Amino acid sequence: MSIAKSAKELYESEFRSELEAKHIGEYVAIEPESQNYFVADSFVAAAMAAKKAYPDRMSFVIRVGHDAAVHIGSANLSTVSSITAIAH
Repeated sequence: MSIAKSAKELYESEFRSELEAKHIGEYVAIEPESQNYFVADSFVAAAMAAKKAYPDRMSFVIRVGHDAAVHIGSANLSTVSSITAIAH
């Protein structure tokens, strides 16, 4: 199983309710082998905390309460509707 899949499964089954109650909008790096996690205000800080604790392992970063760790750009809903209409 991939690091990402393992970490996402741990987030959903073990950590989600606790993290979303206390750390919404923050970042959590999950190291699946140990099942430990590291919360920080930034993506990089969470990843670095996991790397410091487990230098030879990979972790996966999730933004607590969001579908994606980072959002790139933004879209105006009328623009999205126009693009969708053109695509059909």
